[in-house]
Amino acid sequence: MRVAVARYDIAAPSSFDAFAERQRAWLQDAADAGARIAVLPEYLSLELAATFAPEVQADLPRSLAALQALRPQWCALYTSLARSLSMHVVAGTFLLDVAGEGGQAPRYRNRADLFTAQGGHAWQDKLQLTGFEKAVGTIEPGDALKVFALDGLRVGIAVCYDIEFPLPVRAQREAGARVLLVPSCTDTEAGAHRVRIGCQARALENRCHVAQAVTAGIAEWSPALDVNTGDAAVYVPMDVGFPADGVLARGTPAQRWVLADVDADVFDATQASAQVGIDRDWRGQLVPALARATLERL
Repeated sequence: MRVAVARYDIAAPSSFDAFAERQRAWLQDAADAGARIAVLPEYLSLELAATFAPEVQADLPRSLAALQALRPQWCALYTSLARSLSMHVVAGTFLLDVAGEGGQAPRYRNRADLFTAQGGHAWQDKLQLTGFEKAVGTIEPGDALKVFALDGLRVGIAVCYDIEFPLPVRAQREAGARVLLVPSCTDTEAGAHRVRIGCQARALENRCHVAQAVTAGIAEWSPALDVNTGDAAVYVPMDVGFPADGVLARGTPAQRWVLADVDADVFDATQASAQVGIDRDWRGQLVPALARATLERL
């Protein structure tokens, strides 16, 4: 199955229709390249804040509140595109108010929507909040971990910071996930390296593909998307039969999409010749004697 991950240059659309047209063009390119799964980056919905008045654009809480009215159009757009292009689409993330009805204070989930080629819709909420998200004060973590079956292949989604946490990803792997899809958004070189290293570590630990989409460019009008850095890439274990650096594919600034053909069976076929089997040996670290370290005084 061919996976496409975006290096998505943030724009400032003038309307939802302009945003929708850009999404059609981007996803058509991925479909034309043979992708069956396309992954857009975290915080993609915040690009729509450019359609609001300047005073709303510059105020993240006001932007999040205004975005909620566009949620039905968002879902309809990607449902239509996934079906018409016969492609499974991770539509970045949408910060969805899950508690703001009936006069309640808003509580946003950073939700990665998955729209299937058959018209289905599922999602994975971000589980761990960054310092930036905590500081907003109205964003809350998700409370469920999922794995999805797409054309017989089981995939998981880890939203940006979530890929830096081994145990939830391991739970997805043990539920059968062989590909991890990572919509991400980082504004510093350090952040980009942290997420990249998290992706590579999870690929190594779990003998699986990890496919990361990123935001790119400058959006000075946005308090959340102002600076964007990082590389779109697909990672595999650093082992026999795979690239020595664990990079199956990595894009350049000129590329919209990074493409890679993923084959879950390759991990089973190469397991006997693997130099290390961290996925196979994972439970060795869970023995009671290793649950707690003892201090030896010398």
